[in-house]
Amino acid sequence: MRSICLYFQVHQPFRLRTYRFFNIGQDHHYYDDYQNRHIIRRVSEKSYLPANNLMLDLIREFGTAFRVSYSISGTALEQLQTHVPEVIASFKKLADTGQVEFLAETYSHSLACLGNKDEFVRQVAMHAAKVEELFGKKPTTFRNTELIYSDKIGEMVADMGYHTMLTEGAKHILGWKSPNYMYCNRINPKLKVLLRNFRLSDDLTFRFSNQDWSEWPLTTEKFVDWLNKVDKNEEVVNLFLDYETIGEHQWKETGIFDFFRALPETVFSKSDFSFKTPEDLYHELQPVAALSVLHPISWADEERDLTAWLGNELQDEAFAKLYSYEPKMRKCTSAALQKDWQYLQTSNHFYYMCTKWFSAGEVHKYFNPYGSPYEAFINYMNVLSDFMIRVDEDALAMETVLEKADLATDKETALARPVKTPKIKATKVGAKTKTVTVVKEEVAKAKVATARPAAKKAKSSPKQVPSTEKKPKKNSK
Repeated sequence: MRSICLYFQVHQPFRLRTYRFFNIGQDHHYYDDYQNRHIIRRVSEKSYLPANNLMLDLIREFGTAFRVSYSISGTALEQLQTHVPEVIASFKKLADTGQVEFLAETYSHSLACLGNKDEFVRQVAMHAAKVEELFGKKPTTFRNTELIYSDKIGEMVADMGYHTMLTEGAKHILGWKSPNYMYCNRINPKLKVLLRNFRLSDDLTFRFSNQDWSEWPLTTEKFVDWLNKVDKNEEVVNLFLDYETIGEHQWKETGIFDFFRALPETVFSKSDFSFKTPEDLYHELQPVAALSVLHPISWADEERDLTAWLGNELQDEAFAKLYSYEPKMRKCTSAALQKDWQYLQTSNHFYYMCTKWFSAGEVHKYFNPYGSPYEAFINYMNVLSDFMIRVDEDALAMETVLEKADLATDKETALARPVKTPKIKATKVGAKTKTVTVVKEEVAKAKVATARPAAKKAKSSPKQVPSTEKKPKKNSK
């Protein structure tokens, strides 16, 4: 039996407020609280809550036959916990069924895998801990930000202990090969790799409601017919989608909810496919070949590369400036700075600076809250400038504290050190021996105090020297 791997990405960034040059050094709050609160509530109402209820209904209806997977960024989890905790509760209900797998990713949906390995590892561990805390199971499958993957990135993921990773079935990587197999990492074959079937996935994500599309309207019967045309030897069709596809990008009025509600029954009745999670496929499938990806790929745009985030001078400058502060952040103990460090790494900030206005232009414009990429760059760099000033001040303050601590330690050590005193030779007094011990300075003072004036020259007659002169004789009478 062949498999469908249905996976959804859930992500929301902390969007920045308008932050002007004159705010630098004066105002340290960077986020548009109103927009962040408004958007997470709107998307939850239109997409997350009804979609979760739909998936729960399908699991209850079909039992173990229907399985689904999610990765939810740390920034999305934080906003959901703060503003829409009922969404977290609905995800917990899905987790409790045992039919849902939660994947690991970078905590802040960042590009850390391209900027700094230590930060990448730290963020993945931070996210995995959050997922385990909320949903009760430690992730074993990894899904990188925007499905970014290369041989080197896969090697790092394998070293972190993950056994499966998701990425894009990019044509320029696969060539004649099909994405509908299990592959493995070229450097570390222990890491299995699942590839997105971008044609069938994009039919749902982008083309579903497009009335100019030759295949509109898309029904479950037509979609399952396409699945049946997949070569019988091909083992798995990976449908990797943004969760917002259901209800937000494709509104309820397009029929997207009805499509997903009917999909499992149509699959089971009209095909030999079943629904599996990446964890299931890890145990069931063996790699058919090693996947060679020398340069990073992603699921974005026609190019399936990194140019959506790092394709021009604006993006490259902002990215380099941000990660130049990683060594300082490694030593930083300020919770506020660490929070800002996480939020400023979110890939969306660099996506907003993209200057591609051709085939992917409308997609970028749809997701961009700024009037132009240049506005996005200026706003981000203003925020980043203030952030760097704060980090530098924190580092300087920490150095001062450490220096004072070192001085205090040196002083305490000096005071605590015992004073060595010399011993004066013992002198015998009668039959007894007394030993007198004094400090050198006291000995010196004693010598000065007891010093006597120089002895006077002894009075003594000069030595009698025999004289050759004769003494005069006394006259005698």
